[in-house]
Amino acid sequence: MENKQIFEMADKLKTLQEQKKSLEAEAKSIAAEIDDLDATLSDAMAEAELDRFSRGGNTFYLKSRLFASPVAGRKDEMMQALRKHGYGSLVVETVNAQTLSSFIKEQRDITGAEMPDWLEGTVNAFEKVSVGVRKS
Repeated sequence: MENKQIFEMADKLKTLQEQKKSLEAEAKSIAAEIDDLDATLSDAMAEAELDRFSRGGNTFYLKSRLFASPVAGRKDEMMQALRKHGYGSLVVETVNAQTLSSFIKEQRDITGAEMPDWLEGTVNAFEKVSVGVRKS
């Protein structure tokens, strides 16, 4: 492949990355605006004692969702309490994917093997090669 083609692809990649970054920033701004308007509208509906209404072929209604998480530094205590009271099935042991990837990379560096024998067949690992771009 000629350098001209490589340079054209590099320019296109840079343009698309910048376009993506711009769209992500715009999406973040729109999401913040949606959150603000959602809160304002739900407050107004509650104040007007209006749990639903129709407009423009859409039904707008109040909905409530509960979000729960362990208190900072008390996750283990919470999991023990769930187990103790018969709700151990809610407790799921997990390994963060990025942490596992870092561990496998570290093991490769140490042992020179693609995968430790004792993990062979239990972990999928692959490398993705891509082009990095930074300002000079």
